[in-house]
Amino acid sequence: MDQMTLLIIALVALVVVGGGAAAVVATRARRRRELESGRRPEIAQPPAAPAAPVDVDAPAPAPAEPVATPAPVTERPEAAGTRLSRLRRRLAGSNNVLAQALLGILSSDKLDADTWDDFEATLIGSDLGVGPTTELVENLRKKLAVDGVQDPAAAREALRSELIALADPTLDRTLNATGENGLPAVVLVVGVNGTGKTTTVGKLARLLVAEGKTVLLGAADTFRAAAAEQLQTWGDRVGVQTVRGPEGADPASVAFEAVNAGVEQGVDVVLIDTAGRLHNKANLMDELGKIRRVISKRAPITECLLLLDATTGQNGLVQARVFNEVTDITGIVLSKLDGSAKGGIVVQVQRELGVPVKFIGLGEGADDLAPFTAEGFVDGLLDA
Repeated sequence: MDQMTLLIIALVALVVVGGGAAAVVATRARRRRELESGRRPEIAQPPAAPAAPVDVDAPAPAPAEPVATPAPVTERPEAAGTRLSRLRRRLAGSNNVLAQALLGILSSDKLDADTWDDFEATLIGSDLGVGPTTELVENLRKKLAVDGVQDPAAAREALRSELIALADPTLDRTLNATGENGLPAVVLVVGVNGTGKTTTVGKLARLLVAEGKTVLLGAADTFRAAAAEQLQTWGDRVGVQTVRGPEGADPASVAFEAVNAGVEQGVDVVLIDTAGRLHNKANLMDELGKIRRVISKRAPITECLLLLDATTGQNGLVQARVFNEVTDITGIVLSKLDGSAKGGIVVQVQRELGVPVKFIGLGEGADDLAPFTAEGFVDGLLDA
């Protein structure tokens, strides 16, 4: 055969062999895929649920019951009785100037002229005032002239009785929380800037709620930013509603609306918070007089409480005199009667105004406001 024929035969042979090899490779690949697919588990699809038959005669389903929103949790204020003992203990633990003076006279080995002079000077420095101090010293000197302080129990009892007499236990310290002719009692709280009126109104509301009274708050302090929010927070904590107006609103209008709401709702007491007023600013004091007049058109004001900072001393007395001329004060609330407070202000402010101290505050806690009693106050001082 010639070379051309041999070349053709070789090419044909290569084609045949290559095709056979390709077929073998393809067959092996197909078998491998079949084996792999055979090893894989089948994913079973869930059968489709049969369609429920439609009953055209069946009644329409009832609407779903609305989910009730849980009522806000209100706090349970502490009762007045338990406050008294706790606050007396706190007063006993203070560094009150009056308390230290009283303990100093009881711890003296002898009562000579110098001892009495020092005692008198300390009492005057405790804001007790010259008149009450002179009265206390003279009466004590008479009682202790014979035995002095040789009998500590007798000396202590003599001091206690004289102090209680100065604090005047005969004064009516009850809060008039009962209105006339089915109307709510209206309690107006006044005072200068920074004495904590809004906080005191909130604490007073807690005290009334603890006594079973229904209360409504009036946020008539419309000049101080966030005053209404602060008062409403106090009210919300004990489930008490707060009537408020926009910032800068007429305070007399807000006070009137609060009293009107209290009349319509039949609450026991409406507490009105007022803006802090400087006692030497005639226009602000006139505004306070306007509030009184407007409120009185809807219901009589049963109480007007003046809040005094017990640490202000003689300056607090000046404030009290001016407020009493404008608002006819019926009671005093003394805040911060611990620590730096001198204590004697209790006696002097009562004598200056002729009205009783009705409540005292001895701390920052929500229930650190308690009714004032002469005996409790004196016992706290003597137990210091």
